[in-house]
Amino acid sequence: MLTYARWKYVLLLVIVLLSALYALPNVFPQDPSVQISASRGAVVDEALKARVEASLRQAGVTAKSVELAGDNLLVRLPDPDLQVKASDVLTPELGSDYIVALNLAQTVPGWLAELGGKPMLLGLDLQGGVHFTMQVDQQAAVDKRMEATAEDVRMLLREKRIGYDSVERRGRTGVVATLGDAAAAEKAREEILRSDPSLQTSIAGNTVSVQMGDAELRQLMLDAIEQNVGTLRNRVNALGVAEPIIQRQGDDRIVVQLPGVQDTAQAKRVLGATATLEWRAVVEGNAYEARDSGIVPPEALLYSRKELGVDGKPVPILLSKRVIASGEQMVHASAGNDPQSGTPAVSVRLNGAGGQRMFEFTSENVGKPMAVVYIERVPEVRIVDGEEVRSTRINQEVISVATIRGVFGKEFQTTGLESRKEAASLALLLRSGSLAAPMDFIEERIVGPSLGRENVERGMTAIKYSFMFILAFFLVYYRVFGVITCVALLLNLLMVVAIMSLFNATMTLPGMAAIALTVGFSVDANVLINERIREELRAGVPAKAAIAGGYDKALSTIADANITSILAGVALFAFGTGPVKGFAIALIVGISTSMYSAVSASRGIATLIYGGRRKLKSLAI
Repeated sequence: MLTYARWKYVLLLVIVLLSALYALPNVFPQDPSVQISASRGAVVDEALKARVEASLRQAGVTAKSVELAGDNLLVRLPDPDLQVKASDVLTPELGSDYIVALNLAQTVPGWLAELGGKPMLLGLDLQGGVHFTMQVDQQAAVDKRMEATAEDVRMLLREKRIGYDSVERRGRTGVVATLGDAAAAEKAREEILRSDPSLQTSIAGNTVSVQMGDAELRQLMLDAIEQNVGTLRNRVNALGVAEPIIQRQGDDRIVVQLPGVQDTAQAKRVLGATATLEWRAVVEGNAYEARDSGIVPPEALLYSRKELGVDGKPVPILLSKRVIASGEQMVHASAGNDPQSGTPAVSVRLNGAGGQRMFEFTSENVGKPMAVVYIERVPEVRIVDGEEVRSTRINQEVISVATIRGVFGKEFQTTGLESRKEAASLALLLRSGSLAAPMDFIEERIVGPSLGRENVERGMTAIKYSFMFILAFFLVYYRVFGVITCVALLLNLLMVVAIMSLFNATMTLPGMAAIALTVGFSVDANVLINERIREELRAGVPAKAAIAGGYDKALSTIADANITSILAGVALFAFGTGPVKGFAIALIVGISTSMYSAVSASRGIATLIYGGRRKLKSLAI
């Protein structure tokens, strides 16, 4: 019988309303904009807003609006060309006190945004941007680790009072210690293994050879890439780029895609900047007075913490001129819990030289505070009187201040953190303070905003005309059931857009191809149903029974075809990367929605039209 449960109608109505609601944000296009955020000690306020407006007015750039958005200033422009021009005007005008970045500003109404409505994100190929492929020099990471291992061996032999003639590197992953005799070599080998069981050792006469195992060597290379990815992610966040893609490619490459960024030079400067860490003692004294008067104690330097004080400026702090340890001496940092108190903590491991200096310092300063300073050196290029002038801007910030609770050496913990999130952030910052290994730019591509805009326009035009042809064919060939099919296809498209918008998926050209492909799947399913209904009618089955039979008989065939396609999409998602994953997501979502719209939603519409008729003798199909 031709029936459709009431709860299914309620479900269909809810799906239609929710789909319309969450697809609606895509009607509001994003504004090309310039985002201005404060750097060291600068303030984003009404005075900066007036200054920006005056600079744009003087340069002949008419902005749609200039507004304060939290800690940032957002300049909305009418088109991408004016966006780039405004950035070129504001960057030299504001100098190093502010970060000027290209961005896209939302125009979705506030009530819709509060309900979770947001437009689909566009990938690099649809809105333009820059693409970098960088090669990680893994041998440099190995060299750094083996130098640290050699230093550890020297420190260990001194601590254990084992006389040695030399400790030197040999080969790619080896360290050889030459001692006085074979007995001393055996004792040294035992101490090295007790200190680090992961190392492989062997004895030949009075020498001890120390090798890094293959598994540890591979893990070291993987860690180097992961640390570089974390460093790049932090630096890209400073650019204010929306939805960047930073991911590994193979064993030794990293791909960075920055949608919306057109200033390649600025992006390369930020990505290639060098940074490091320093541990320094906190010096007693009035840091505020030193900041205001400019008179700093002779043994101290004036720094600023990342937190802001009651005056809205970074909190000043006096630190010793002596550096206890630096980022070059840090081997690893990880977030965890303090075993004694159970509170969040960050575990840090230094190499032998850094550990010895830390041991000497903490032996004399238990109960006193110690600070971690983050130092970043950013190269800058300016045009002065028509000539290119290169300089380096140094950003320094105290990211952590902790009290020394006991004597420690190369391994210690920073406690007193408020949450695991803060601990994880600090560990990431410590690890990403500097690149684990240098990287070279081996590929650089720029996708202009006009090309991205052209891609979107052509893609939308192709989808629009394909839909028009399909709708016209169905209306002519299947008449009333053609109308039902058209409604089902439109509902399918609406659901795909709503789901991808709701889950913040990024739309790319392969994603648009996947949507077009799922429209084809939906068309096939509807053709299959309509032809089954025709076969039932030709066999003399009554009209209502023919509709029900057509849907029931087509269901298994549609399910088999679509499930195998979904499995193919799952495989693409599991093993693919970047655009391939985007294609897989759009394919899986599109097939799932097309099955519902073709099999269930269209049956509900057909039942609504024909189910209530008592004397139905024929169908318009």
